Amino acid sequence: MGASSAVRVVVAKPGLDGHDRGVKVVARALRDAGVEVIYTGLRQTPEMIVNAALQEDADAIGLSVLSGAHMTMFSRVLELLEENDATDIMVFGGGIIPDEDIPELERLGVAKIFTPGATTAEISDWVRDNIRSAHTAG
Repeated sequence: MGASSAVRVVVAKPGLDGHDRGVKVVARALRDAGVEVIYTGLRQTPEMIVNAALQEDADAIGLSVLSGAHMTMFSRVLELLEENDATDIMVFGGGIIPDEDIPELERLGVAKIFTPGATTAEISDWVRDNIRSAHTAG
């Protein structure tokens, strides 16, 4: 496996949420699992997140939303990917997201939602099993 065949994931905290401990733990776990992680930092707008994903040639975007704005944030990111003809970039996420919102997020096109009980191993395994690098042949 060449270095360029690593799956690239932009990990972001959209909105006004100032807590990034959880997202940093996930980013580290993904890196340990061989995923190339681009962490965009706190208080990112959906536009900033999608721009980062496009610039970094990312395979996926992982959003961590604790602020309650998940419906808005996820749908806006998906909308922007569509506008940029980049629907091949998978979107997944986690945070404090009520169970009843998950089917709606999945309907919008979110590939996977991890609830607060999810382990980093669970997240890393899912990323490894479901996200394919655009840079690998086949």
